Amino acid sequence: MFEGVLPAIITPFKRNSAMDLDVQGLKSNIGFLFSCGIHGIVPCGSTGESATLTFEEHEKVIKIAVDKVNGKIPVLAGTGSNNTAEAVRLTKAAKDIGADGVLVISPYYNKPNRSGLIKHYTKLADLDIPVVMYNVPGRTGQNLEPDLVAELARHPNIVGIKEASGNIGQMSRIIEETQDEDFILISGDDNITLPVMALGGAGVISVAANVDPLRMVAMYEAMKKGDYQKALVLHFALSPLLRSMFIDTNPIPVKKAVELLGMAGGPVRLPLDDLDEKKTEQLKKILSTIPKKSAPKSYGILKKPVKPAR
Repeated sequence: MFEGVLPAIITPFKRNSAMDLDVQGLKSNIGFLFSCGIHGIVPCGSTGESATLTFEEHEKVIKIAVDKVNGKIPVLAGTGSNNTAEAVRLTKAAKDIGADGVLVISPYYNKPNRSGLIKHYTKLADLDIPVVMYNVPGRTGQNLEPDLVAELARHPNIVGIKEASGNIGQMSRIIEETQDEDFILISGDDNITLPVMALGGAGVISVAANVDPLRMVAMYEAMKKGDYQKALVLHFALSPLLRSMFIDTNPIPVKKAVELLGMAGGPVRLPLDDLDEKKTEQLKKILSTIPKKSAPKSYGILKKPVKPAR
């Protein structure tokens, strides 16, 4: 179900004192992404600034995504927390709203022991909704080891893992040890989508697909068809953009990028801060190299650049 290019969508905010959710902007952004052939969508991940969303905003963003795609592609809603009770609340809400599954980051800061991790994920999976675990040691301070992933993969509702450890050897071992399960590994890093797919990975939960979904989808489709040369050409063509998404803490660069391209972005919420002038100029140079056919305005979704919502 959760295969292909799934953008981890930004959450656009208005440029007012409260930084309110930009509902119309969010709908427009999703419409553009859908028109480009994405295979699924991930609201309320770290790219969506889930850490600074209220419970009410969190649920509203998921509902907007579910309503907008209307069952045509799967919605994998971020519902993780370092507090199991909060993760349960968010997961129940996502299920009630109609999300097709949930993406659950491993608990950050707490550094739970092995039995705690097993109980955390099992409790969420027992809510009877597909669960994709999310391993990102750079943000959580703890790695989900392959043997632990293989053990959790035996739960019928734990259907995959978003792997953002950057360790290709570890990803290979996870795929190796879960081959007998109905379980996927999906890349959490745009820049290693190609090698992860070569190992049998299912695609990518992508930051860059917010900006250039057409070429991200084309690279995935080429790999899926076994056209490795075309996929490699696209990989290298996309590489400067993929790197630019991390010239500052995610999602600072991607929010600036979509706004520069005429989509809804708005500010990031504190404790993050906007991209500085030097990095903004660096980003503009990269964005100027994106083929015109990949630009959002060519699809009629956004007839003219969006004015910042207030």
